[in-house]
Amino acid sequence: MPENPTILVTGSTDGIGLETVRLLGAGDATIIAHARTREEGEEAHRRLVSSGVDARRLQPVVADFTDLRQVAEMAAAVAQAFPRLDVLVNNAGVAGTGDRVLTRDGNEETFQVNYLAPYLLTRLLEDRLGASTVSRVVNVSSSLHRGGRINWNDLNGKRRYNRGAAYAQSKLALTMLTTALTELRPKVREAVSVHPGIVTTGMLRHYSYRGRPVVEGAEVVARLADPGAKVLAGAYYDGRLPARASAAAVDAEAVAKLWKLSERLTLVERHRG
Repeated sequence: MPENPTILVTGSTDGIGLETVRLLGAGDATIIAHARTREEGEEAHRRLVSSGVDARRLQPVVADFTDLRQVAEMAAAVAQAFPRLDVLVNNAGVAGTGDRVLTRDGNEETFQVNYLAPYLLTRLLEDRLGASTVSRVVNVSSSLHRGGRINWNDLNGKRRYNRGAAYAQSKLALTMLTTALTELRPKVREAVSVHPGIVTTGMLRHYSYRGRPVVEGAEVVARLADPGAKVLAGAYYDGRLPARASAAAVDAEAVAKLWKLSERLTLVERHRG
């Protein structure tokens, strides 16, 4: 385990993200805490410090994931400030909108926030992850990925949009990213996906009636994000235990196809420049 590890947690202003930062902040890690807006980040910072997290170990970053330019700018800021990134936790996500919404980049909002933005962020931080002996990506997925499918001919739901289907598609794509990082990107040494359980967050009302306390889901994520913890690279975790991901999530041909499509949709090489 590296001394004084650096961990980036996206979507850290509430829910599982906030509690994950609080749990990881109890150790000696520097936590890069992502917020959608500066105001939300400042409020989360106050809550974390008041709960006992050392303010000197919290580094705020801001990006609205509905704007890929902001994602790229955030990645550049992280890369400039930190020579090494030990763990990236792709936690930020949305439940989906009732009606179809396109981002300024032209993508359906749920697909961009839950998948394309994490994809771009991960790709742009590959070198910093590669500088770590841990080099781990934790993708916060959902068991609902099992019911998802990548609608190759209508990713944005122009012909037929459904909130639940859009969410399931985005989480399937994020789980496929774990497979891609494991098989296609040697700079990332370990990648895992995790369903943290059904917990009481803002998304609960859209997909379930009852959930467990948020901290229980955060404990699952924090354990996988702990640089000192051993994980099964490429695995999908259902809570604390490895489980079988959907067949689509590990389909080599589909994973490679999505990877190439994601490169085009995010303009990743242009953002590198």
